[in-house]
Amino acid sequence: MKRWFRRSLERPAGPRITLVDRLGCHLCLEAERTVRKVSESTGFDWERVDVDSSPELQERFGDLVPVVLVDGREVGHWTISEVSLSRALRRRQRD
Repeated sequence: MKRWFRRSLERPAGPRITLVDRLGCHLCLEAERTVRKVSESTGFDWERVDVDSSPELQERFGDLVPVVLVDGREVGHWTISEVSLSRALRRRQRD
């Protein structure tokens, strides 16, 4: 007997991009432009998280912002290119 599994409608389709940044960070603005552009071209959702919103984030990423994560995995920090982010998204789709 086959079992069919359905994805919850609440789960985003495809990889999820997270930009960990902080206010007043000029590199974060550049990273946001890159993330926004790749997100628009691929159709994948993204979110922004303020590194200063929790002690855990500060400890993990405080000196690295901006940090770009795909499904929770770091794909770059300080600077991120459209090519490297797109490549990471393709890899996560295959997983």
